[in-house]
Amino acid sequence: MSTESPDSGSYWMEYGAGAAHPPPSGRVEADVAVIGAGIAGISTAWELARAGRSVVLLEAGRIASGVTGHTTAKLSALHGLAYQRVRKSRGADAAARYARSQSDAIGRVAQVCEELGIDCDFERVAAYSYSETGEQGRAVVAEAEAARAAGLPATYVTETGLPFPVAGAVRVEDQAQFHPRKYLLALVADLRRQGASVFEGARVTGLHEGDPCRLTLAGGSVVRAREVVVATHYPLFDRSLLFARLTPHRELVVAGPIPAAQDPHGMYLTPEGSTRSVRTAPYDDDEDGGSRRLLIVTGEKFTPGAGGVEERYARLERWTAERFPGVRLTHRWAAQDNEPSDGVPFVGRLHPGARHTWVATGFNGWGMSGGVMAGRLLAARITAKEGDGGGTGVSGQDVLSWADLYDPVRLSPRHEAPSVLSTSATVAAHFVGDRLPHRTGSVEDIAPGGGAVVRDGKRHLAVHRDDTGALHAVAARCTHMGCLVRFNDAERTWECPCHGSRFGVDGEVLQGPAVHPLARASRVGQADAEDTGRAAPAPEPDASP
Repeated sequence: MSTESPDSGSYWMEYGAGAAHPPPSGRVEADVAVIGAGIAGISTAWELARAGRSVVLLEAGRIASGVTGHTTAKLSALHGLAYQRVRKSRGADAAARYARSQSDAIGRVAQVCEELGIDCDFERVAAYSYSETGEQGRAVVAEAEAARAAGLPATYVTETGLPFPVAGAVRVEDQAQFHPRKYLLALVADLRRQGASVFEGARVTGLHEGDPCRLTLAGGSVVRAREVVVATHYPLFDRSLLFARLTPHRELVVAGPIPAAQDPHGMYLTPEGSTRSVRTAPYDDDEDGGSRRLLIVTGEKFTPGAGGVEERYARLERWTAERFPGVRLTHRWAAQDNEPSDGVPFVGRLHPGARHTWVATGFNGWGMSGGVMAGRLLAARITAKEGDGGGTGVSGQDVLSWADLYDPVRLSPRHEAPSVLSTSATVAAHFVGDRLPHRTGSVEDIAPGGGAVVRDGKRHLAVHRDDTGALHAVAARCTHMGCLVRFNDAERTWECPCHGSRFGVDGEVLQGPAVHPLARASRVGQADAEDTGRAAPAPEPDASP
């Protein structure tokens, strides 16, 4: 195995930037404002526009370039070993609705592709959850039964298309895979044709709930809308206390072309070995005209800020080389997701008293089907409020039957408590521990390409030394809640271990829930803002509804 270009980034992001959508200036009004232009936000905006609502779509960066641009792009209703967990925590009927809603999402993408003539490499393939070593053997057998009982055409098999033996696997036919950016950029183009307003570089920093709701943007613009959907992957506003019910994690991806004859013909996932996921995608021919596929392998799940990312990449590359000898890796990237406390995404009201605000989050690595499902469900709920029954493709009543399953306001203390307590304890340990005297790094010890948190008088600075030897110093406390950030040596970013906010080496926000950058220091020894051990002020209107 060789790696030509280990830092080449996401394969999906090589597909064009799409049309530019400048940020708004002044005041904007719409029936619905959707914050976040990944698959959940774009799907929600598109469904609402098709239902006749005026929509404004707001994206802090570029369309479909965040988490959605770094996915493995599986459209599957088989989510690892999810059905045992959902049946245990929520009951058999909930598991059946979970299966139906996720399967509906796959059909919806196929339907939209046909209706709009979208060429997004949509392929029907089987999905597998497998055990290679037998470590999860009993769980795989139980998952086959649980998925089948939930209504999926699941079977237990011991033979797959993988080039190595497995102890056993759940197989579900007629799932799908696609190119997410080809699909979503086409949806955005159709949104524009329907009269929707789409803005990039539009970071929302405040929400005032009312009738209408008011959003404030970093540049000072204001958006007014009767309904607001927060589809920012990790919610910007925590009025439903979701921060304690979401656990962020990152996973690494490596990819490279293989001969089409070596295609394992399916989408594969095992929870063993810090997870491993395998699929392929269409790719160009080699120099001799031989047909090729792009092998995409994912794994090495870890908490943001955990460190040692280069070694995690090395382990994933070794695993890939052992099981697919001769593969020439050309891409690597990382994805981030949030695990919900009871295993089921949060899609619905932002908080118990919400009348016009909604949220979609917690897809736990299955954001492609989950995001499309969220768009269907939120559009049905918003339009049903106005008396037209949903009007989102299948009957509104069918979609609305999923509502209580995904409602963020649901309470499941017995099943959520262990996860919530663990997440809260981890955050508390960082929050308190980061304020106690402890050993920090030294600027002199930072090698080119490296980074460390150092003490500078009473404040902590996050210092990166670039390949030329120049230093980049920023305040080291996350602007969300004030935990100390950690350096990611592979991606050269600063990451918060508390809630997963990520920042560039010059402090810019790469991933929320933080909405404010880390303050820059013009030099080590002089920061542009005090680091007193407190978090930066919260976005101004988020103190109360």
